[in-house]
Amino acid sequence: MTDMQEKATLGGGCFWCLEAAYQCLKGVDSVISGYAGGTLAYPLYEQVCMGTTGHAEVVQITFDPAVITYEDILSVFWCIHNPTTRNRQGHDSGTQYRSIIFYHSEEQRRVAESSLQDAEASGAWSGPIVTEIVPYTAFYPADGRHQNYFRSHPEEAYCQVVIEPKVAKLRKAFQEKLKK
Repeated sequence: MTDMQEKATLGGGCFWCLEAAYQCLKGVDSVISGYAGGTLAYPLYEQVCMGTTGHAEVVQITFDPAVITYEDILSVFWCIHNPTTRNRQGHDSGTQYRSIIFYHSEEQRRVAESSLQDAEASGAWSGPIVTEIVPYTAFYPADGRHQNYFRSHPEEAYCQVVIEPKVAKLRKAFQEKLKK
């Protein structure tokens, strides 16, 4: 990471969905699937799935704020998942699928809180937003089989039925922010 880059760490359901969406954006240099928010250092996927580690499935995004702002990163976040369902996204359920923003600085906290207020005021959802906004402490990358999943397995049913519609929604809503 260079001095000009920033990091964002977000959870909004399955990390494969978030990863695929953020990889499409101009100014996003890397997206790594992993875990954050729990008590177990270096958790395994199977441990996180048991729901006992406290970790959420997240992506850690490295981006160039001169090309895409943190506000834009959060606008995409609100677009690609349902922030009103506690510990669930679609058929994926458990605390590891919670909606969560880990802020890396006080400025990110302020922007995240403002973005959440804007999202609530938008009326896009019928229920209250349950997204947590918490300080970043640690990130643990998932093993290699979970990285670049959508790009590596486009024929998989989960990719076609769950991930592709989220990416299509992103493409429609954020055309000017997409990589060519």
